[in-house]
Amino acid sequence: MFKALVLEQEDKKTLSSIRQLTISDLPEGDVLVKVDYSSLNYKDGLAITGKGKIIREFPMVPGIDFAGTVEESASPLFTAGDKVILTGWGVGENHWGGMSEMARVKASQLVHMPKYMDARKAMIIGTAGLTAMLCVMALEDYGITPSHGPILVSGASGGVGSVSVSLLSRLGYEVVAISGREQNSDMLTSLGASKVLPREQFSEPGRPLDRQLWAGAIDTVGSQLLANILSQINYGGAVAACGLAGGFDLPTTVMPFILRNVALLGVDSVMCPLERRTLAWNRLVNLLPEDVYDQVGQEVSLEEVPELAEAITNGQVTGRVLIKLS
Repeated sequence: MFKALVLEQEDKKTLSSIRQLTISDLPEGDVLVKVDYSSLNYKDGLAITGKGKIIREFPMVPGIDFAGTVEESASPLFTAGDKVILTGWGVGENHWGGMSEMARVKASQLVHMPKYMDARKAMIIGTAGLTAMLCVMALEDYGITPSHGPILVSGASGGVGSVSVSLLSRLGYEVVAISGREQNSDMLTSLGASKVLPREQFSEPGRPLDRQLWAGAIDTVGSQLLANILSQINYGGAVAACGLAGGFDLPTTVMPFILRNVALLGVDSVMCPLERRTLAWNRLVNLLPEDVYDQVGQEVSLEEVPELAEAITNGQVTGRVLIKLS
């Protein structure tokens, strides 16, 4: 028997409960993993509270990522005792996810844990940190270097944003952070931001083209904030966009793209090919300083998750939330 957070739907309302399950209750998969850590992301919060249409079918164990140890494997890629990470692939949405002491998944969904990393560190990084690394790599692939000028990071107080600030700073970029929480300015400065700007400065509708201020940007919010960022990108610059917290609409025009040759680079860690995903994980273990693991993570039990899920959807949680499962 093992514990799991299970979501069910009753009269179109999402209900959550901690249950005792058996291995036979798990969905099909060729690798059985003993989960050491999972995490609570914004997307998980929407799923658990029912505020977003995240879950494809019920019952469902939420949790869009996890790290742990292989217990059994029918795949030649993994053997019992291997340390593994899973991010993306629809877990917690259409396949049972990480908020369980045991998980069974396809071997193709797993990545071997890099050397010098453990399950706790992997989940402090998690899907958010992986996405941040993929955003940085997208800007690099486009040719944006530290010599081109400052990089703007929106949603900098969140998981993706805070790790992005740290990664860019470590790579030699000047980083300017956008945050809706003034109290987090010191934390973001300690991660490497040269300046922290209030989110309100970018929230109201602006001109399609504004002053050219940034060589590039990583945006985790979208909507009006992204539109305002695009209007301030230098000629030939790029924005790596990965979040939809502000909504699906993009109230801008073609002017930044045509008149300033600005590129909008979409980043999705779910659809990321395995080779690029593995490269990103190995770069993360080498780039992130040890103190980052203390600055962006808090650790909770499975029983604390439902209450925290409500708080995270209300913008009351900063940084990464780890769920210790063993």
